[in-house]
Amino acid sequence: MSSDARGLAEHGGGGITPPPSVPQGRRRPRGLGWAGRLEVMILVGPALIFFVGFVIFPVIMAAYYGFFRWSGFGPATDFIGLQNYVTIFTDPIFQQALGHNAFIVVASLVLQGPVAILLALLLNRRMRGQSLIRVLIFVPYVIAEVIVGTGFSLMLATNGAVNGFLEKVGLTWLAQDWLADPSIAIWTLMAILTWKYIGFAVILFLAGLQGIPQELYEAAAIDGASYWQIQRTITLPLLGPTLRIWAFLSIIGALQLFDLVYIIWGQYVSSVAGTNTMAIYMVATGRNSGNFGYGSAVAVVIFVISLVVALIYQRTILRRDTAGAITERGVK
Repeated sequence: MSSDARGLAEHGGGGITPPPSVPQGRRRPRGLGWAGRLEVMILVGPALIFFVGFVIFPVIMAAYYGFFRWSGFGPATDFIGLQNYVTIFTDPIFQQALGHNAFIVVASLVLQGPVAILLALLLNRRMRGQSLIRVLIFVPYVIAEVIVGTGFSLMLATNGAVNGFLEKVGLTWLAQDWLADPSIAIWTLMAILTWKYIGFAVILFLAGLQGIPQELYEAAAIDGASYWQIQRTITLPLLGPTLRIWAFLSIIGALQLFDLVYIIWGQYVSSVAGTNTMAIYMVATGRNSGNFGYGSAVAVVIFVISLVVALIYQRTILRRDTAGAITERGVK
């Protein structure tokens, strides 16, 4: 720059603006060198290979086989287009299973959420045996689904331990066919799911409660707020991110529920008892019927439904929680 132009720039004349200076002690971010890229590839590469091989590739293959009538042996040659998908959405059994999944989603949030919050608030206070109670509440979550399903199927049978106990204490009129009665079976399933997964929600909420500053509680108590007013105005709003993450995990798990229903009711009894789910329908009409093409189409439908629900939930509910974690990258 000439001396005249420099003079004009210093006095604001000529429309010439000096280039912005970089503050001392701060450097502009620079791109990764070859060593940095190599390190990222080494660290991310194995996980990416497993993800593509065990998640992305199976989804692509399921979508491919969904367009065929395929028995699972040899190459798929009987191309039928969208016929499998048309059959899925017109089948009343699948519609029933979809309704059961929707009911389980809503019931899980309504039943497990409030109970888990109350237990977390109780266990967040100092008491005798606090650690033991936390462990006992979390134990059902770590028990294998096979053990849980087998145990409850034996206890809730017509001649099982539950009805036997009711008869012993003179409450024979309360004895029910807990597993086969269509008006009761779905609620039996919800009770089992609540017992199994309430511990995970409680531990998650306890972790969220640990992050709330105690000074807020002390200030509210000094101002004369009652215990429930403090929980409503301080605890629940600050526990919101944890609640939303738990609700997301609960929704996705309910949409893909399979193991407990299959172990307790099986693929055929579940449809009669009113507890079949989309995953049960997939196994019954796909693998066990020798129609792997149709089963693949059902798997794709379950994947798409779960993906759409997850994206909608993320864009509408989790968006404000994740917005603060996104930072703009500096300009080179």
